[in-house]
This record gives sequence, structure tokens and C-alpha cells, in this order.
Amino acid sequence: MDPVTAMATASAAFSALKKGFAIGRDIESMVSDLSRWMSAISDIEQAEKEAKNPPIFKKLFAGQSIEAQALEAFAAKRKAQQQRDELKTYIQYTMGQSAWDELIRMEGQIRTQRAETLYRQRERRQKFIEILVLSIACIIGIGFFAVVVYAGLKNRGII
Repeated sequence: MDPVTAMATASAAFSALKKGFAIGRDIESMVSDLSRWMSAISDIEQAEKEAKNPPIFKKLFAGQSIEAQALEAFAAKRKAQQQRDELKTYIQYTMGQSAWDELIRMEGQIRTQRAETLYRQRERRQKFIEILVLSIACIIGIGFFAVVVYAGLKNRGII
């Protein structure tokens, strides 16, 4: 997920959390919003990692520049940090430090799970596509070389 979409998801979930806190809902009743926010934050952090070390084809054929993607990831991460700080303040104020610590543990579990499933699958798919494209390029290159050699030998009358 690109950082702009992930930030939009995080902002929507964060708005729902803020509204829930404002009307006095407890954190347990807002688990789906909190989970959506955490997942989006995880996507933003993954986008930042990918912007720092983009795949080879993204470097070559990206629709937007690597710098623009890095700036988007940076801006999204900053906004996410502001949201995290606000959420931390609210939770610590209303439920105490232990609730925030528990939330951080839960976030770590979600991030680990997403890394093991979504991000690893995406990396494997990307590597497969890179290998496939490079293999096809090599086959085309070898084929072109063979045609040139054949044409050269035929012109000299060797074949």
C-alpha cells in the first residue's frame, strides 16, 4: 500500500478513535478502529523501508520519482507519529501507563504478523517478477545475438 493511501486509512481510523474517546467509549469497544489504525501505521513504516531501498524495477520504471515516494513516506510517518503521540497521551491520561504498554505489545504483534504474511508475500512476488523479467530479457538478448550471428555467417556464405 502506498503511503498516501495508508495515511488516509490511518487518519480515518484515528478520527473514529477520537470520536469514540470523545463520547466516552472504552478502548475495548473500538478494537476494529484501533486495529485498522495499527495496520495502516505498519503499512506506512513498510512504505518508508521500501522507499529507502526500492526494488530495481521500481528504480527504473516507477511512475513517480524515488525522491517523491520517499517524501510521501516521510510526511506520512510524521503525521502517524503525531497521531501516535496524541493517542498515547489520551490512553495514558484515561487508562494509565499499563494500558499504553499493552497497546504497544499488541501493535508489535500485529506488525510482526503483517511482516510475516503480507510483506513477505509481496517481497516474494516482487522477486519472482524481477527474475522473470530478467530471464525474458536475457532470452531475448541471446535470441537477438543468435540472429545477428546467423545473419553474419549467412552473408559471408558460411551457412
